[in-house]
Amino acid sequence: MSAAAPSAVAPPRAVDAVEAGQRVEELLDRLTAIGDQEVGAAAEDLVRVLMDFYGAGLARIVDRLSAPADHSTGGGGPLAALLDDELVSSLLALHDLHPEDIDKRIARALDSVRDPVEVVGFDEESGVLRLRSSSEAGDGGGCGCPSTGEATRRSVEDALACFVPEVNQVVMESTTTDREPPLLQIATRPPAGTSVSGQAVEAKAP
Repeated sequence: MSAAAPSAVAPPRAVDAVEAGQRVEELLDRLTAIGDQEVGAAAEDLVRVLMDFYGAGLARIVDRLSAPADHSTGGGGPLAALLDDELVSSLLALHDLHPEDIDKRIARALDSVRDPVEVVGFDEESGVLRLRSSSEAGDGGGCGCPSTGEATRRSVEDALACFVPEVNQVVMESTTTDREPPLLQIATRPPAGTSVSGQAVEAKAP
């Protein structure tokens, strides 16, 4: 009997809200009992930041689900609106709940970047994503200038952090390294009355 194919999204682990809250309180009490005020304060700040992060995500979900349907998304429904949201998408990816694979999420992230870039390759083991600027005009996005490439790389990293946390490093490859410049052959002009092959031609009277 063949095994069933694994689902694209792993089912979430059952969590009891009351038990989870009690567990957080117990851990905070243990850290406070250590006697190091800085450790206790840092732990409380960490919990507060996480609460704010997940609270903002829940608020964004409620806002997207209660908003009128956007027909410009091609009829994707409420899920499409959630996947387009950077905060919600980052939470789904963080917990392996995002329904899209890595390639689709990379494409979604790059669509949100101002300077157009194209994917050269992605190594899932190392998390290195290699990109190349595909801009040919405009504000110099494709000129290969170091400052422009660095700005593009930073904007790409910010977008990927939300949609594809699996990417650990972004490498911008030059658009000129893979193309050899065309050879320009310069030859002396043959003297008058001589063809290109060097043979004499009969001069015609004007």
